[in-house]
Amino acid sequence: MSESASRRGPLSAHFRKMAHNNAWANWRLLSACMKLDDAAFKATRTSFFPSLHETLNHNLMVDLYYIDALERGGLGRQVFERFRPFEAPALFQAQSAADRRLIAVCDGLSDNALNATVTTDRGEHGAIEERIDDLLAHLFQHQIHHRGQAHAMLAGTDIAPPQLDEYFLLYDSQQTRVELRRLDLLPPEELL
Repeated sequence: MSESASRRGPLSAHFRKMAHNNAWANWRLLSACMKLDDAAFKATRTSFFPSLHETLNHNLMVDLYYIDALERGGLGRQVFERFRPFEAPALFQAQSAADRRLIAVCDGLSDNALNATVTTDRGEHGAIEERIDDLLAHLFQHQIHHRGQAHAMLAGTDIAPPQLDEYFLLYDSQQTRVELRRLDLLPPEELL
């Protein structure tokens, strides 16, 4: 066990849970979207971004930006400049890879490490130091916000939107535990 993991407290455990929940929710949502044909995936719909394709690619692009900051990768806004939208099958794989990177970041954090800062490149606004806990809270909120939009757009198709809120409570869904095992993700009760 790493030194940081041996000093894990309630807040770092919570962020680990959020990272696993995030990966599972993305998997569920993108699995449903993969059932759409390309035209339906890219069709104009009512939302902040005008299609599932654009919404889910935006989520991935922002994930990559913040994960790079958390990993101290140094790419900054180059993440946005280099990003090219993915088609559905490749988007599914790229999001899964990003989710695994985020899990690795969160798995390595202690409560003390959450107070540290990382640099975010804000272009003309300069480099901004952000606390890791605040950045993670923002990143997870961003994901939930846009997944909700994608979920609503998916409801306007022939594919039923999946349940995305059954991760935390044992009561909610035994099926979730089956899926988590299949995906090699941990349920919240194992992330203390």
